[in-house]
Amino acid sequence: MKHDIKSLTFDELKNEASRLGLPAYRAKQIFEWLHKFGVKSFDEMTNISKGLRSALSEKFYISSCEIEQKLVSKLDGTVKYLFKLSDGEYIETVVMKYKYGYSICVSSQVGCKMGCTFCASTLAGYKRDLTAGEIESQLHSAQSDLGIRISNIVLMGIGEPLDNFQNVLSFILNVNDENGLNISMRNISLSTCGIVPEIKELMKYELPITLTVSLHAPNDAVRSAIMPVNKRWGIDEILAVCREYSEKTGRRVSFEYTLIKGVNDGERHAKELAKRLKGMLCHVNLIPVNDVKERNNLGTDKENIYKFSEILNNNGINATIRRTLGSDINASCGQLRRKRNGVEQ
Repeated sequence: MKHDIKSLTFDELKNEASRLGLPAYRAKQIFEWLHKFGVKSFDEMTNISKGLRSALSEKFYISSCEIEQKLVSKLDGTVKYLFKLSDGEYIETVVMKYKYGYSICVSSQVGCKMGCTFCASTLAGYKRDLTAGEIESQLHSAQSDLGIRISNIVLMGIGEPLDNFQNVLSFILNVNDENGLNISMRNISLSTCGIVPEIKELMKYELPITLTVSLHAPNDAVRSAIMPVNKRWGIDEILAVCREYSEKTGRRVSFEYTLIKGVNDGERHAKELAKRLKGMLCHVNLIPVNDVKERNNLGTDKENIYKFSEILNNNGINATIRRTLGSDINASCGQLRRKRNGVEQ
């Protein structure tokens, strides 16, 4: 069975090269072809002998993803891709332009197991984890198509990154490597619904990435109703590990909070949230709910979102309202994959 060579970290690739009797510089050349240049075939590695390319192709394959559909927002230039993987599965990726450069929101799984009631990503079902190489291939394909350099990464697409821990870790190490894309870890954000054991495991690596937690409620009663994962790890446990994470890494924890009209957007919810987060090095990102008709969401009350933000800020909690990008192309994840799989016709 062949393995995805693009998923190997530089150290792992050096070990493989050593087992093949190759000098260390060969590992560097191969790594650069894979990660800096994003080649899809061993034949593209022109400074490597034909014999070695053949030997590599017998043992490994190079993961990639092909553009199945591309949507470009007429409002702000946001680009949404539906990528097709080698086994025929689909994932979604979004590229956004900001003043500081381009940011990409990548998927980490084909589907999602978490079942959050306001999210479209779970509707077409969970199929499998992505390899580290498949996660990175989203960057290479987008950069090649758009002719740009992406400087910021958000692991917030389809899937729960910490449910695919090892592949996500390898991806982060690879895109950060100076022999590859050389993207600063401070420009990488990982969004999780709150898998506590894996947050603790992530802490051990002391990576200066931004941890983003999808909180969406100030108490267990509300959160468990909209996020099944809360029945396993409640808010007290999640916030405790977030405080620990912030203290150990010195990095601010970001909390995502999607406001659903009549569910979690009241004044009492805002005050309770402010009380829970008091004293923590954190930021709250308030998000208007995505329009997912199968979920029968009531949407977001625009007046309430501003009131919610004001209450948090007046109570010493830094809060901002997320700017909506790509609204005319349904840039939130899950929509295109669902249609392609025939869940919505």
